[in-house]
Amino acid sequence: MNYASSWDFTMANYGAVWAFMVQLGLLLLFLMMGNILRRTIPLFRKCLVPSALLGGTLLLIVNIICKQFGFVLVDRRLMQVITYHCLAIGFAAMSLKTEKSTHKTNRAQVLEFGALQGGTYMLQAFVGLGITLVMFLITRYGDKIVSYICGLILPLAFGQGPGNALSWDINFTNTPAAQFAGNGSFGLSLASIGFVVASVFGVLYINIHKKRGELTIRTGTPVELAAAPQEANGEIPDNESVDKFSLQAGFVALAYALSFGFMYLLGILSDFTNSIAWGFNFLWASLAAMLIRFVVKQLRKHNLMHREYINNYQMDRISGFAFDLMIVAGVAAIEINDIKNYILPIVILSIVGTIITFVYIRLVAKECFKGFEHEFFLMSFGTLTGTASNGMILTKEIDPGLRTPTSSLYILSNFPAMVMIAPLLLLLGFAGKSLTNAVIALVIFFVLWSVYTVFLFRRKLFAKRYQDAPVEVWTDSADC
Repeated sequence: MNYASSWDFTMANYGAVWAFMVQLGLLLLFLMMGNILRRTIPLFRKCLVPSALLGGTLLLIVNIICKQFGFVLVDRRLMQVITYHCLAIGFAAMSLKTEKSTHKTNRAQVLEFGALQGGTYMLQAFVGLGITLVMFLITRYGDKIVSYICGLILPLAFGQGPGNALSWDINFTNTPAAQFAGNGSFGLSLASIGFVVASVFGVLYINIHKKRGELTIRTGTPVELAAAPQEANGEIPDNESVDKFSLQAGFVALAYALSFGFMYLLGILSDFTNSIAWGFNFLWASLAAMLIRFVVKQLRKHNLMHREYINNYQMDRISGFAFDLMIVAGVAAIEINDIKNYILPIVILSIVGTIITFVYIRLVAKECFKGFEHEFFLMSFGTLTGTASNGMILTKEIDPGLRTPTSSLYILSNFPAMVMIAPLLLLLGFAGKSLTNAVIALVIFFVLWSVYTVFLFRRKLFAKRYQDAPVEVWTDSADC
């Protein structure tokens, strides 16, 4: 058979040859247009609205207009696939980075940062699921039933962004007992609102506290923490036979390949393991990346590897690129018809979720992170309603040199936070199988939130026990 003549590169084979490249080109083009909007419209710039969110929203609007003329511009399914994979790729790249910190941090605050993240997730899960359980009970005898499980997407949308919100939206949609038909759009809509909340409320917080005189912009010599140098001692040079960036991409691909193998193995073991395998691609990718990083570290330690192949700066670029694509694709993949029946739950979950997240993080910041409570609040609030990028951007608005230990604590708290969030992730599939399971999960979320909160406020709750222990207040030596 003559394979060369069996197909060609013309429009006759658009789906096989051109479809992916056209959709990828649309994402990049509208990402650039979103950046232009942000640079030219002062309101967007002052509110720190991400360029990717603007680009995705613009692409969504253009696609809606095109549909009115019978032309579908966006391949929604492909956009969902890109959103799903970009989440895992971004997490893998972040987890491959060498954990370096130039700040002195104490272990208690590392655990407290992890407990805050776990507590916020549990609070969002408890309140979100509680709201939709009540709405389900009210509407179950009506014409339009609100799914009892859709509120559980709130912590995924606010805390982890479009990728995981999409994944579990689809999962719940494919679970008949959940009585849910979000088709991905419900989770993507909540995640998009989360980005707006992170940006707008973060900026309002900065301006209000600056006017009150409670917040000042830190000055001084910048402390380089988040971005490693492009080429450090012992690294492979840029003029090697293989480009350094190609090697970084190879490490990320290896991590994702290992995670795929693990997900495949879980998928064939049992129905339960299959239910938790594919929805957590970002988690398995992170764990695989940590394993690779550990192996590389041991090889270096025993002089079996003589060069440093993993570059933090370029891993930042890979994760940044993946998350930008994820946001644009996630917003563009929203189908308006799918969320018509869920407008009220989305509005209520967004408002209540914003309020409880704001208040909880603010209280914890004042209690546990004295001396840099504002920087800590902005980093945590931005991350737990948007992404880590939102948190870092907000923090840099008042601490451009990253002089406080906030970013160091965030890096070091990743593992304890992952452990404390794990119960939520494990209960997602269980909660969606029945109303009874959802109520049981609701109780567990409340208990876990209570445990994490007692740990965070232990000094105040058990004042007699801690009365002789000095309260550590961080001070910036440059400001003294």
